[in-house]
Amino acid sequence: MDSNNFGRLFLIPTTLGDNEPLEVLPISIKRVIEQIDYYIVENEKTARRFIKKINSKKSQPGLHMELLNKFTEPEVISTFLDPCLNGLNVGIISEAGCPGIADPGAEVVKIAHEKKIRVVPMVGPSSIVLAMMASGLNGQNFAFNGYLPIDSKERKSAIKKFEKVSRDLGQSQLFIETPYRNDKLLEELLKTLSNQTMLCIASDITLPTEYISTKPVVEWRKESVNLHKRPTLFIFQA
Repeated sequence: MDSNNFGRLFLIPTTLGDNEPLEVLPISIKRVIEQIDYYIVENEKTARRFIKKINSKKSQPGLHMELLNKFTEPEVISTFLDPCLNGLNVGIISEAGCPGIADPGAEVVKIAHEKKIRVVPMVGPSSIVLAMMASGLNGQNFAFNGYLPIDSKERKSAIKKFEKVSRDLGQSQLFIETPYRNDKLLEELLKTLSNQTMLCIASDITLPTEYISTKPVVEWRKESVNLHKRPTLFIFQA
């Protein structure tokens, strides 16, 4: 089949928490979901719940779901795009935020380009972008570094390394952590970073409990903030 007749791969953003989808997502998401029956998802149960919230009338038995997570065998991932090769559109749905950004969906997108399948990114909330927007730190030059090492000694070394990079390049450094380890990471950041390094904490973005604040490390040391089990991004700039 000519690639012009292929279906498209839609990257469908989801909410960052348990709020109503159409409070933070454009109506275009609803229109696309109404038209697609083939999905690549991290978790079938939550993906089906999300689709039902978007369109309660859509037939759930008619949905085809392929699971993409750390247990997925690499050799089967390319088969997830077979519907596109047969002229049908496919959607990727992440657990939270935008597919392909700190997300396993990036591997599917890579394969789609190799197969000359058109990739369509859709507008929606990215915690990384929203935190950066609200931080007041350098949005012209920043790096998302994912997770820091779990080992305390290695983590301290990594924090010092990224602080030096930030100071040398004027670059904002972004990190995430497993929500139940947020408080421990904050404790280590405050112990390790220099007094005047600016630190932004952005929690529960887009939710009613949203909290975003930026101040020097020396000021953070005077405060107590509870981040336990709250989705949080940490950004610092030396």
